[in-house]
Amino acid sequence: MMAVTSSCKEGNKIAMDNGKYVRYTPEQVDALERLYHECPKPSSMRRQQLIRECPILANIEPKQIKVWFQNRRCREKQRKEASRLQAVNRKLTAMNKLLMEENDRLQKQVSQLVYENSYFRQQTQNATLATTDTSCESVVTSGQHHLTPQHPPRDASPAGLLSIAEETLTEFLSKATGTAVEWVQMPGMKPGPDSIGIVAISHGCTGVAARACGLVGLDPTRVAEILKDRPSWFRDCRAVDVMNVLSTGNGGTIELLYMQLYAPTTLAPARDFWLLRYTSVLEDGSLVVCERSLNNTQNGPSIPPAANFVRAEMLPSGYLIRPCEGGGSIIHIVDHMDLEPWSVPEVLRPLYESSTLLAQKTTMAALRHLRQISQEISQPNVTGWGRRPAALRALSQKLSKGFNEAVNGFTDEGWSMLESDGVDDVTLLVNSSPGKMMGINLSYSNGFPSMGNAVLCAKASMLLQNVPPAILLRFLREHRSEWADSGIDAYSAAAVKAGPCSLPVSRGGSFGGQVILPLAHTIEHEEFMEVIKLENMGHYRDDMIMPGDIFLLQLCSGVDENAVGTCAELIFAPIDASFSDDAPIIPSGFRIIPLDSGMDASSPNRTLDLASTLEVGAAGNRATGDHSGRCGSTKSVMTIAFQFVYEIHLQENVATMARQYVRSIIASVQRVALALSPSRFGSLADFRTPPGTPEAQTLGRWICDSYRCYLGVELLKNEGSESILKMLWHHTDAVLCCSLKALPVFTFANQAGLDMLETTLVALQDISLEKIFDENGRKALFAEFPQVMQQGFMCLQGGICLSSMGRPVSYERAVAWKVVNDEENAHCICFMFINWSFV
Repeated sequence: MMAVTSSCKEGNKIAMDNGKYVRYTPEQVDALERLYHECPKPSSMRRQQLIRECPILANIEPKQIKVWFQNRRCREKQRKEASRLQAVNRKLTAMNKLLMEENDRLQKQVSQLVYENSYFRQQTQNATLATTDTSCESVVTSGQHHLTPQHPPRDASPAGLLSIAEETLTEFLSKATGTAVEWVQMPGMKPGPDSIGIVAISHGCTGVAARACGLVGLDPTRVAEILKDRPSWFRDCRAVDVMNVLSTGNGGTIELLYMQLYAPTTLAPARDFWLLRYTSVLEDGSLVVCERSLNNTQNGPSIPPAANFVRAEMLPSGYLIRPCEGGGSIIHIVDHMDLEPWSVPEVLRPLYESSTLLAQKTTMAALRHLRQISQEISQPNVTGWGRRPAALRALSQKLSKGFNEAVNGFTDEGWSMLESDGVDDVTLLVNSSPGKMMGINLSYSNGFPSMGNAVLCAKASMLLQNVPPAILLRFLREHRSEWADSGIDAYSAAAVKAGPCSLPVSRGGSFGGQVILPLAHTIEHEEFMEVIKLENMGHYRDDMIMPGDIFLLQLCSGVDENAVGTCAELIFAPIDASFSDDAPIIPSGFRIIPLDSGMDASSPNRTLDLASTLEVGAAGNRATGDHSGRCGSTKSVMTIAFQFVYEIHLQENVATMARQYVRSIIASVQRVALALSPSRFGSLADFRTPPGTPEAQTLGRWICDSYRCYLGVELLKNEGSESILKMLWHHTDAVLCCSLKALPVFTFANQAGLDMLETTLVALQDISLEKIFDENGRKALFAEFPQVMQQGFMCLQGGICLSSMGRPVSYERAVAWKVVNDEENAHCICFMFINWSFV
């Protein structure tokens, strides 16, 4: 053991059986080093072969060779561990410095808050002592004090721009290291040696703001160069055009920029910015890049509003980059924007009012990109399919940008809209000049053309409830056959192959299998890219390319269920088996963005949580105001966009196919979302009864009492301590209540009722009674409906109704009865469908 340990320190010695050391010659050491790099852990047969092939090692025994390789691996391990510990030490030192700065900032903020509290307390005491007359005057004065001043236009001449730049620098630094904004730690983000950095979001300021501090292994100049190239790391950035450049006397640079951001969904317009960017070096050697909008200027250049864009405002933001001892940089990032949420539908406004979403998509994305590049420089390995990380990163950018272009459909890229077929659920766009679109070339450098000369895009957006985006996206990725069509995939794949293909005349069929071949992932695993091999015909072999195989290049992100406010994406494009660099990439896919449900927490319309009455213990009901669990009501918006390459004379056929295909995907997603919804497992935690409805237990009692009163029998069997509502919830027949309105809508259903309608408790209240019957069923129902109000009940013969997904449901018979309250006033109508099943 002593010999082995010592040999770890001395690479040119060998251990003999008698405990003495014998030195290797320099030539022998060189030969062994060359062999080590070829095979660090050779077998016994390999070591003997090495001795035979290398005459200089002929006088060394195989056992001595074995010990040398053991010691060499030991030294390599020690070297790597020492390097790792040094890197961790540098990072901890930098993080300690950041935390000390953050502590100083928080102490200043506490002092400021104490001062303001004392000031306002004094003002309150003065107002109490004031007379009635002076108090009136004080109120008027106070009201005038809070009026927002109308600033005159700023001078945009060179001297004026320098003044704006210096002002922007001051305001940015006060946000990055000062107390100009009240920062709170972003939920789920804790600083540490393995974290991305210190991430905070704003509280109570204009617009949305986020800040991050971190350490990256790049020098400040390189960091500034990367961050200025915003389209390379910010996926939502369509373009940044430098319109003018001015040099300042202090060695700085002023740039005038026009920036465009993609809209994340088809339901909102894109954003653009007219910006000033100021780059300068501080006295302590720190490099600063700061930006702000130039929306109110005169005497200088300006950019008029563009069609299909909403002009947003960037408040002073930027990057403070400090050189770090031992190499690398400490970076402070501030993003502060007013995204004009008034311009989007109210349901989407959380996307434009969420600082958490800004932090995830912009601020943290910048840090991740810098860390990824730093790792690629330190470990320049070749990864999937013989491509380096930079090449794979460019591919992922190409996929993401192509999907964003499809979702937005800008006219300057050649897109035009087709007429609707009367139903506006799916939008169709065509591009007859795809060469203009992102420089796509629908032919190969070897002279073979692709199958089409135009691109059609079918897109839609839909609102999802009570389904975590990460879970839904993971299902779509892992179970493609649940929603994809093999004929459509084969047609799309033909666009990237040098051979003829016709439009599929029939739909259907399933894939024999699916193989996922990983390509690359980011260092925090927020995003990964892979190649999917789908077998479309013939026998399945996962180790062989078969004639009918289809290959998809796929980008997946947002699959971490614990991440806060993360956008989930699944973007894919058919590729040729050769995976050539010049192959056209026409991406399609899904994007799911969570909508902040916390805005409804203080709504005056928030009422009883029905689940609270299902969990009655000795102490009574749960507090009904606690909806903070993971099963709380959540909303998200899903955007779907599918692109198809086609010959221009087949446009009408392809349009019909694309519209039907996307509608079938929407129906499949809705079924999957329903299956993944918590209500499928008997949870009522997501239900909120409408204003004016009774408590859940009372409603259950009214339903059962009214059934017994009008039909003379018990609806439920007495099962001891089981509550009425819980027995009603688990009843085997479908029980549904609808309102007493001109157009009755459902207000309550038990588990069987939700299963029959293929819906959730949240979505139930959007379904009207007439929607579940066909024309004949509606006529029969409404003809006998007055009988319920007069007689109190009616019996319906067996028949067919429809689920919310349009699936036919047969039932043996049905009963409807009037539900009355304790004052014997009609409250609702209850239906029970007996022995139902899907046809």
